[in-house]
Amino acid sequence: MSIFDKIIDRKNTKCYKWDYNKEIFGKEDLLSMWVADMDFKAPAEVLEILKKRADHGIFGYTGLTDSFYASIVNWMKERFNWQINKDWIVATPGIVPAINFAIQTFTAKNEKILVQTPVYYPFFTSIKNNDRILVVSELRLIDDHYEMDFADLERKLADSVKMMILCSPHNPVSRVWKLDELQRVSELCLKYDVLLISDEIHSDLIFSSNKQIPIPTISKDIANNSLTMFAPSKTFNVAGLSLSYLIIPNKKIRVKFQKMLLNLGLHGGNVFGIEALEASYCHGQKWLEELLIYVEDNYTFVQHYLQNNIPQVKAVKMEGTYLLWLDCRELGLSQKELVSFFVNKAGLALNDGSKFGKGGKGFMRMNLGCSRKLIEQALSQLKLAVNNI
Repeated sequence: MSIFDKIIDRKNTKCYKWDYNKEIFGKEDLLSMWVADMDFKAPAEVLEILKKRADHGIFGYTGLTDSFYASIVNWMKERFNWQINKDWIVATPGIVPAINFAIQTFTAKNEKILVQTPVYYPFFTSIKNNDRILVVSELRLIDDHYEMDFADLERKLADSVKMMILCSPHNPVSRVWKLDELQRVSELCLKYDVLLISDEIHSDLIFSSNKQIPIPTISKDIANNSLTMFAPSKTFNVAGLSLSYLIIPNKKIRVKFQKMLLNLGLHGGNVFGIEALEASYCHGQKWLEELLIYVEDNYTFVQHYLQNNIPQVKAVKMEGTYLLWLDCRELGLSQKELVSFFVNKAGLALNDGSKFGKGGKGFMRMNLGCSRKLIEQALSQLKLAVNNI
């Protein structure tokens, strides 16, 4: 029995995923498979270090030590064969805040920022709430996976776009971009003088036949034209500890970004986030390898179950992450009906695909970062609901 088979009750723990279904979906008694955190405990070594720090009992202002930076440098070398300098690392209280800081630092009001949809929807609010202009390049669904539309991408980047936010690996469609795709994106951004922000928060969650390529490793030129964002939060299920970091090789860009953080008073960090990052990167490798096998097996199970029992719902090919993009268009429901169907008929809390952009209509996002038993239960409920349409 895998350590990931154990079902852990997360209710009444101030858990956004399980304790807020009534407020978000209108019903409390739902099987929660939506927001992107997992129902697994963090690695035992990480928990032990956090408990030891809690036992100390003093939680004053906290700094970033050499060992903190070294853990990141070593992780990048071991996972991606990428040698980075300590000075390139800038800590932030989360990826979404960091995207907002970057927008505020490197663009002005009414300037254009491009994203590729369907995509993680806080990208939209980060752009719109900062009074920037959202530019969309739709990904193309070909057979069972998505591809970039490079003709559309170039046409739009050429039209005075100042910044592009890349999702790599991509959420929600689970693409792990290949070298030639990342090279073309990089070349277009350089050609049209577009600053590239690469959200690589899922970079450790890569399935066996794929390879994650951090955007700055493509070339020295793109390294100097990019801000790349990472965190241990998705990898080790420590999102509630609110710590991420950017890797910014270009000193001029880095100093400008650090000045914004300083002006906002965002220096130091959450003591438990700092401890969790260092502990995860130093001791979490074995746990992560077991997790990747378990999640990929979950995907294979869901894929086969749908093919054999609910052919009207199709699993878009997963190459990484623990987020499955479900194509529900053959159910013949409007998006409003589809969302209601999952909640009120299937008893499932999934993400409404339309929130990820226009191309998400007819789709739902399902979180596979949970026990196989919960997935079996969810699919059984979905099968019964589909049979009763």
